[in-house]
Order: sequence, then C-alpha cells, then structure tokens
Amino acid sequence: MPARPSKVFDTYWRFAVERQEIFFRRFQGTPPPWTDDPILQTYKFTNAYRASDRVSQYLIRHVIYEGDQSCEEVFFRIVLFKLFNKIETWELLRAKLGSITHREYSYDRYDAILTNALEKRGDAIYSAAYIMPSGGQYFHASRKHRNHLRLIEYMMKNDLPQKISACPSMREAFELLRACPTIGDFLAYQFVTDVNYSSLTNFSEMSFVSPGPGARDGIHKCFAALGGLNEVEIIKLVADVQEAEFKRLGLTFRTLWGRRLQLIDCQNLFCEVGKYTRVSHPDIKGISDRIRIKQRFSPESASIDYWYPPKWDLNDKVAAEKKNSGRAKA
Repeated sequence: MPARPSKVFDTYWRFAVERQEIFFRRFQGTPPPWTDDPILQTYKFTNAYRASDRVSQYLIRHVIYEGDQSCEEVFFRIVLFKLFNKIETWELLRAKLGSITHREYSYDRYDAILTNALEKRGDAIYSAAYIMPSGGQYFHASRKHRNHLRLIEYMMKNDLPQKISACPSMREAFELLRACPTIGDFLAYQFVTDVNYSSLTNFSEMSFVSPGPGARDGIHKCFAALGGLNEVEIIKLVADVQEAEFKRLGLTFRTLWGRRLQLIDCQNLFCEVGKYTRVSHPDIKGISDRIRIKQRFSPESASIDYWYPPKWDLNDKVAAEKKNSGRAKA
C-alpha cells in the first residue's frame, strides 16, 4: 500500500464490521442493545451501506418506485425529496396534495404548504443530516424553501431529467448536477447516487466517487501520509482491498447479500469513522476541528421492510432471509 496508515485505519474496518452486524441484528428482530460498543450505543451513525439507511430506504421504496415511472416524474420526485431530505416533509406534501407530480406542480401550492408548516406549526422541514445552501443569491426568494422550489423549476426547465438519463457515465451526470445553482460537489454526488437508485441511469457505484468534507477528515485520520495519492484514489484503493483487509484483521464482514462495499459506502465509512474517532481516538486529528459527536442515538420504533433497487437483484435474497429469520424465532 503506497499510503501510510495510522492506527485509525484498523478502526475503519472494525467499525464497518460492527455497524453491519448492528444492521443484521436489527433486521433479524433481535432486541436492543445491538452492540457492546459504548460509542455505537450512544451516538448516531449511518449504516455501512448507504442504501440501508432509513431515509434512503424510504426514498427508494416510496419516492422512486411509487408513482409514474417516466423520466421526468421520477427525477422530479427524487430532487424534491432530497432537497429537504426529510420523510415528514414528503409525507406532509403528499397528504396535502394527494399526489406529488411535476405534471400538477404549482409553486404557490407547494410554497403555501411549506410556509404554513414553518410559520403556524413550527415544523422543521429540513433534515439535520447536512446543511442545504439557501440559494438566495441565485433565486432571491425570502425563504430557503422558496429558493429550492425555484431550483427544481430551473432543473426541469433545463431538461435535467432527460440529459442525465442520456449520460454515458456517472461523472458526466454529476457534472450536470454540479453546474446547477447552489449545487456543489457534495450535493451533486449525493443527488447522482440517489438518481442512480432509479431506472433513469444504471451506473456502477464503483465507477465514480467524490469525497465530502467528512470523508476527507476521516481519510486524514486513517492515513498518516497519503503516499502521493489523492483522496479519490484513497477511497478507490480501500474499496479494492476490502476483502484482504478484513482477512488481515481476522474479521468477518457480512456483505449486503453478496454486494461488496461500493465507493459511496467506503466514502461514507470514512465520514462516520471520522466522527467515531472523536471519541475513540481523540488524539488523532484530521483536517476539521470538530471534537464532539452531535447526534445521539435513539432507536426508531418503526421497523424497516428493506427493499433495494430491483436492478441490484437483492430483494429475493432479502425476503428469503427475512422469512428464514422469522421461522428461526418461531
């Protein structure tokens, strides 16, 4: 390995294993606590696989694959959902509108619903997972959500659904999103990954990666020196050697029903390990000055009926394991 790992590098792999074990214990209906790790018991971390997270699961099943499957409508639903990235906001819009379609889209109706939620009900309409830029310098609306509605209009007016669907590579689709007002590298990569869960595109998740600030921080904690590689190359290297690293450490990693960690997952794991080590290795510094983990863990009461993009060919395997798990408990 050309890069020089720090002691946190082994933690990266151990974290991936334990976080995935938590996923399977929950999937199989095991009661909490799902881990003996006090940090994982206390703080909130995403899954080893991005597509297994609660919000991604909702997006895949109830936003992407419910409703009109035309290119324009699927893209509209994905972007609308992701701009707020909050299940409750989507369900509020759906409850008030009946159906969410670009064909029936009205700026005034959407604005009225969201403004009422903010001003009269005091609801948070945005997820706390990451901060969305307001876009006021581009669209000049007085409210953040109004600028984001204008951003959707901009994308649809510029035929983004068709252009992205026609892209030969994930990078080119990323660049189209990146060129939109307020969309930087981080959001463009998140959005193209979400679009790629749909049938609009069929890019390999091993074909492109764009590290976010959290992932870059984690990379610099895991490696004392990058050995001339850049952060994209580090993520690709780690994805390539995953099986060898688990074997080196004597770890058994349970893949997602045969799907190995993809670049997006390795990128996310760097971000999560960067957070984890604020507690486990406070002496190891990355490139951010953050020293605390903000979000604490509280178990969700509702279980998830896991379902993945059909093109991954996982759903029959998921259903079979769920059925066998139920038999074992009976």
